[in-house]
Order: sequence, then structure tokens, then C-alpha cells
Amino acid sequence: ITVKSSNQDTVTAAGEEGDDPPKEEPWETALKTTVVDIEVGEFRGHKVSLWDLLHCHYIPEENRKELLELYEAGELTLEQVKTVVSTIVTRAAAAAA
Repeated sequence: ITVKSSNQDTVTAAGEEGDDPPKEEPWETALKTTVVDIEVGEFRGHKVSLWDLLHCHYIPEENRKELLELYEAGELTLEQVKTVVSTIVTRAAAAAA
């Protein structure tokens, strides 16, 4: 019974965590809903969200942090982030090919 009750607590905790996503920041939502059509590597033929591109292996962590900070602070527009991320991914994929 104790084990079962602790399992129920775990499920409840997970359910509560599931309620968090709607509270994400507007800038984060914009990155997740803006899709880019990049014709390189594993992205060829797929539309990919800016969020997923920012977190792909082509973007070095320090670049990702800097871009997110600048965008969150309003120093970069969504279009500028899209351009920079597309350029980095395109160049990195070409170099890897």
C-alpha cells in the first residue's frame, strides 16, 4: 500500500508539472511556434521550429545562450534570431557534409 500511494504521489507530481507549459514566456512560445524551412542535413524536407533549431547540435551552447538572452531582452527581433540561427545551421551542416 505504501508503494502504491507513493506511485500515486509521483503521478500527481507529474500531472502538476504538465500544467506548467501554458505559463511559458511569450518569447519562448514565439520561438516554439515559428517554423523555418532549412534544406540541410536531417532537417531537409521538414519544417523545424526555431526552438528546436536553437537546441540542435549545430548550434554551440554559448551561441544559443547569447541568442536567447539577446532575444529575451528585446535586443534581437524574432526575424533576426531566425536569420542568425538559419545561417549558423546552414554553415555548420555544410561544413559537416
